[in-house]
Amino acid sequence: MKLKSASLTTTLVGITMLALAACGGTTAEQTSSSAEPAASEAAQAQSESSADESATAGKLKVAAVYSGKIEEPWDGVIQSALDNAAAAGLIDVTKIDDVGYASGAFERTLRQVIEEQQPDLVVGDSFGNEEAARAVAADYPDVAIAFGSGGGPAEPNFSVFDNWIYQPAYLSGILAGGMTKSNIIGIVGGIPVPEVNRLINAFILGAQSVNPKVEAKVTYINSWFDPAAAKESALAQIAAGADVLYAERAGVIEAAAEKGVYAVGNMFDQQADAPDNVLTSVMWSMEPTLAYLLDQVSKGSYAAQDLKDFSMMPKGGAMLAPLNTGVNGGIPAELSAKVDEALAGITSGVLRVDIDEATPAGSVVTEAAQ
Repeated sequence: MKLKSASLTTTLVGITMLALAACGGTTAEQTSSSAEPAASEAAQAQSESSADESATAGKLKVAAVYSGKIEEPWDGVIQSALDNAAAAGLIDVTKIDDVGYASGAFERTLRQVIEEQQPDLVVGDSFGNEEAARAVAADYPDVAIAFGSGGGPAEPNFSVFDNWIYQPAYLSGILAGGMTKSNIIGIVGGIPVPEVNRLINAFILGAQSVNPKVEAKVTYINSWFDPAAAKESALAQIAAGADVLYAERAGVIEAAAEKGVYAVGNMFDQQADAPDNVLTSVMWSMEPTLAYLLDQVSKGSYAAQDLKDFSMMPKGGAMLAPLNTGVNGGIPAELSAKVDEALAGITSGVLRVDIDEATPAGSVVTEAAQ
């Protein structure tokens, strides 16, 4: 695997700080001062120039290539982690999004990025472009490549990750089951694949754990990013009686706000989008995964692997956003207590949330917009 030879110690220290931040750790602000004045302005300028060059040399070069638009929350979570690492001075990052799914487009773009940028690490999403991503990885075995994928890793350099946020989805379901007055909840998902199904099934399971009368209406928009279609599906569910919605796709919260019903956000904390309506959000953090990847690449010990564990609750990759007690009508204290109790059970291992990746019975799959 490729290895940055300069300023390795500096890079690793920064990675440790990034990992601490991902897990809620804090670091003291560092200050420094010159022990002696520079011998001359010229000497000072030369010293500053050398320091800048050293800092740049110590950074890893990371390229991000996305099939979808960066506005799509799944890709946005990845890019947020990269931007944070860049802001911390750990990496230089470039991104290309909305490559699409036309025949050959993703493979050509990925090859071009690797040839022209010579990155140390390439990340992105390969859903819908799985074969293309793996074909390119096989031709560049010395480049570390890690993609969101539903498949397994491929030696020597193709690692995979995914969001494993089914446990916080279950917790948010408890909230939905306790808040619904109609006993009808709605879920608008992207495409009925295992990665999406396990979130939806966990949400329903959580709701029914506290309210066996709950009926779930599930609609897939058959697209990864179509806010208009997601909103339309959400409005149809509301018209059919749903009063709590899981916004697995972008566009649902807007519908909930318009109609005055509750919603649960997805991927990141979406309370600010509709403070009166968003109960909580099912959150994914790419920070632990990225910190691990940067550490491995920096050390020259990178190898292809399934990075699943870094996207789960124990390592800080999955979490439930704080409950929004300021929603219309508030959240009953006893319901909040049930969520806390379930969270404690999951954390201790007493409560196990089953992974169910089947498409829920009775789901509606709409025709994707062309």
